[in-house]
Amino acid sequence: MSLLYQTLQKQPFVIAGPCIIESEEICFEIAETAKLAAEKNGFTYIFKASFDKANRTSIGSYRGKGIEAGLKILEKVKQKFDVPITTDIHLPEQAAAVSSIVDIIQIPAFLCRQTDLLLAAAETGNIVNIKKAQFLSGAQMRFPLEKVIAAGNRQVLLTERGSMFGYDRLVVDFTGILDMQKLGVPVVMDATHSVQQPGGLSGKTGGNREYALPLAKAAAAVGVRGFFFEVHPNPEKALSDGANSLYLNKFKKALEEISKLF
Repeated sequence: MSLLYQTLQKQPFVIAGPCIIESEEICFEIAETAKLAAEKNGFTYIFKASFDKANRTSIGSYRGKGIEAGLKILEKVKQKFDVPITTDIHLPEQAAAVSSIVDIIQIPAFLCRQTDLLLAAAETGNIVNIKKAQFLSGAQMRFPLEKVIAAGNRQVLLTERGSMFGYDRLVVDFTGILDMQKLGVPVVMDATHSVQQPGGLSGKTGGNREYALPLAKAAAAVGVRGFFFEVHPNPEKALSDGANSLYLNKFKKALEEISKLF
């Protein structure tokens, strides 16, 4: 078992970064600021950004730099700021290439039942973060978890990111978080994806970032110690998920408020 996973089992941690890799400069700015904010508030920091968003609402939406260019930027972030890295994969054949750079492989929520994807991620030996599908209960997440464990990998995180409610809304079922905690692996609260409004901006995903911090604080109150935030220096100009991303310059204050609940 990796030292990082042992740390995540025992200490508060935060996964944060832009939804998607826009440029090396933006990734550097976010990693530097977010790492400092996390460490000042007692969190282990993990940088996250996607090299490709294969699940964008519209065919015209920006998808990212692609796997080759994206991994190069992620590797630079890891080396420059000495932080663990996570990114998501959408195809089983991406797992091996990604595992050589990142510490945690993220399974997107809509794909968390894809057996081949889960097995490919598990077989790398990396930590696997499975995001709960919007159509699954917390208790049902035992089955994706069991697939990864069956492949010989017990280093797993489970992430709450809201459930489909209808009318372009998500809701967070905190009893579902309690159910996932019973599965014996660290549970992460994805506060910014949980306030998404899928397809709510006429072909783009909307959201309301004002609800993200209250959801994170509520998760902390029920024992969650892992948190996921999308942050950006200028969310209004972000190329993906800007409406639910936190302002980078307010991130430290948000973590201060959460840490008071431990």
